[in-house]
Amino acid sequence: MITSVACVTGAGSGIGAAIATALGSRGHHVVVTDIDLASATKVANGIDSAQAFALDVTDPVACDALVKRIVDEHHRLDVWVSNAGISKMQRFVDIAPADLIRNFEVNTYGVFYCGQSAARAMIELGTHGRIINTASMAAKQGRVPYLADYVASKFAVLGLTQAMAFELAPFGIRVNSVCPGFVATPMQTRELAWEAELRATSPELVKQGWINDTPLGRLETPEDVAKVVAFLASDDADFLTGESISVNGGAYMD
Repeated sequence: MITSVACVTGAGSGIGAAIATALGSRGHHVVVTDIDLASATKVANGIDSAQAFALDVTDPVACDALVKRIVDEHHRLDVWVSNAGISKMQRFVDIAPADLIRNFEVNTYGVFYCGQSAARAMIELGTHGRIINTASMAAKQGRVPYLADYVASKFAVLGLTQAMAFELAPFGIRVNSVCPGFVATPMQTRELAWEAELRATSPELVKQGWINDTPLGRLETPEDVAKVVAFLASDDADFLTGESISVNGGAYMD
């Protein structure tokens, strides 16, 4: 018998895949979603109790439809993790309107649409649910090179997290976010190449700079983030809401 259902967006690789795996290992039935169904399916196949669906988080109709499908099948929705995100490194003066719009569509609107869909279902079910949003270390400081549009979209996630937490608290729904730092993922590999080109240096030197900026002396792993998400999804975090937990090895302290 399934006693908890958790859905994770952007879970086809990187942080999302690690979150889905961590939640699965802690007894949740995990719904693994990604815009790339093949990647989501591969991750779900490695989890004891999981299923995979394609989801474009920028489509509110699709978000509603997926939540309805989960509830129709399992009659519950306990945890929702809005993790899907994108980035593209370029100088502030070179960011095109289309790039700015796309960043907000995925990183901010996607969190908004998914949060709405999940919250509506949790309220209707009477579930004291948990919603967790993946923000970023860049959501707390503007001192991040070549990611102005990304920074803006992630700052918005922190405000949205607090607003959701305040309005949903009367229903017993907790809303928090995690703020990762320099995480070793496919997205980071792309960012290393972009930043190296913009700085006219090598990816190896950029990576070492990131490590030097992290007091704990290494790059973060997706599993470092996933363990904190699993905590926020657990009863141990029952009195936490509206928080943005920095998970970055000390690279940014607030």
